[in-house]
Amino acid sequence: MNDVQDATSPGAALGGPVACVSKVELRVACKALLDRDTLNKSDPCVILMVQNQGQWTELDRTEVIKSNLHPVFAKVFTLDYYFEEVQKLRFEVYDIHGTHSIGARDDDFLGGVECTLGCLPAENKIFSLVHAEEISGNNGYVELFFCAKKLDDKDLFSKSDPFLEIYRINDDGSEQLVHRTEVIKNNLNPVWEPFKVSLISLCSCDEDRKLKCLVWDSDSRGKHDFIGEFYATFREMQKIGGGSKVTWDCMNPKYKLKKKNYKNSGVVILSDLKLHRVYSFLDYIMGGCQIHFTVAIDFTASNGDPRNSCSLHYINPYQPNEYLKALIAVGEICQDYDSDKRFSALGFGARIPPNYEVSIILFKIQGVVEAYQNCLPKIQLYGPTNVSPIISRIAKLSAGEETIKDASRYHILLILTDGVVTDMADTREAIVRASYQPLSIIIVGVGNADFTDMQILDGDDGVLRSPKGEPVLRDIVQFVPFRDFKTASPAALAKCVLAEVPNQVVEYYSHKAICPMPPVPSCDSPTSLANTPTESLPAVGTTA
Repeated sequence: MNDVQDATSPGAALGGPVACVSKVELRVACKALLDRDTLNKSDPCVILMVQNQGQWTELDRTEVIKSNLHPVFAKVFTLDYYFEEVQKLRFEVYDIHGTHSIGARDDDFLGGVECTLGCLPAENKIFSLVHAEEISGNNGYVELFFCAKKLDDKDLFSKSDPFLEIYRINDDGSEQLVHRTEVIKNNLNPVWEPFKVSLISLCSCDEDRKLKCLVWDSDSRGKHDFIGEFYATFREMQKIGGGSKVTWDCMNPKYKLKKKNYKNSGVVILSDLKLHRVYSFLDYIMGGCQIHFTVAIDFTASNGDPRNSCSLHYINPYQPNEYLKALIAVGEICQDYDSDKRFSALGFGARIPPNYEVSIILFKIQGVVEAYQNCLPKIQLYGPTNVSPIISRIAKLSAGEETIKDASRYHILLILTDGVVTDMADTREAIVRASYQPLSIIIVGVGNADFTDMQILDGDDGVLRSPKGEPVLRDIVQFVPFRDFKTASPAALAKCVLAEVPNQVVEYYSHKAICPMPPVPSCDSPTSLANTPTESLPAVGTTA
């Protein structure tokens, strides 16, 4: 058995290489499907569609399961996962007639649902059941080698055609199919092909979680004969080593009751096991880690009078200004990772009535966009462009999460500004302090100012240091000028500014030696995935 490598161990290298692309496996089951057949039940199949440039195309499809309104499909859909992109999916269910291509005229369409890939790891639920689990090289996986001996012979004129199924038993008692082996024809001593499965999929990273294993004699009509069953745990499986194997009696409960001298219906053997574990961004997200999003908007006078069409804050009824474009592009991604989909929103550099003192504005009404548009006529743009109070404020908020000692919440601060900050020394100090907290900072420069000095904060050209020379613990800042994306799609901006966030999340929890929480139990009831409006949370206010 291979040694286990744990990326959150104290010896893990902070800032070491972490894969930017993860792969996610989607396992599909359905409940209470429509029955469109007259003499028997529907023969369902699920097609997975992905959207690319506004067009839906088929990515893959499950097997057809005969005469079943509650199918559990063995087919696993594998997709590349990008935190910084909106990846739209559609699942379509058909009742299949014949062996021709699915979706033909005489196949019955039973229903479909759309969602984003991002909401599946975060919420882990969809129409009846879709389970999202990571399988990439930066996530733990195990390779299992199973065989069996002296299985019961269920066939009259030949030998059994055995296959093995492994189910994970969830906390609520439900069972989730983890793997179904291939069928070994006419063989009572089968040796199945080794297979790889993620630790999340196998046992939800709980070594003592029960696994229900069933051995069947395959029937071409779908009416498989039960040979026997046994229960195992991943902890038991890991007892293999030093040439020894792990074995289980394959038991048929009916035979055990009826037959006096019944011993078993064969023996199932785990002949080898290879294990590798490294925690990844998706491990933390599927463990329930929430990404809380805060936006801070520059209301200094250099933006221009909002009533003037030349102002960066001008509200054009036909298209959003640069501030809104950046806010919407990034916020659309982040909302999938916050269960209440409510954002905090702050403003800086404005004078607020009635005393017209320079203060941090706290957006307290429903939508961030609506709050931004409504506050413009009520404030006086002023200055200076000081962002250190904003960074310190959110760092202090995120520092409260540190006392919890689990991976339950991480913060992203988006700062939208039209010029180089005027408190650069204090900002550098605030960033160094913030690098010790569960926080990432994105700065988008709006307008045509010279942002050369802002590149210092990014740290891509070297380690950012405080005025006293103290380096940041982690590189947590990403700066981009919006003008570089004026002709690009909003997705391009989001992809650029959010691409480093997954690594930053993993680096923070790795440094703290904090493991992901156990995966959030999935919901078995049908779920509506209608878009939820982006909202703002009331923030407890202090003046700058």
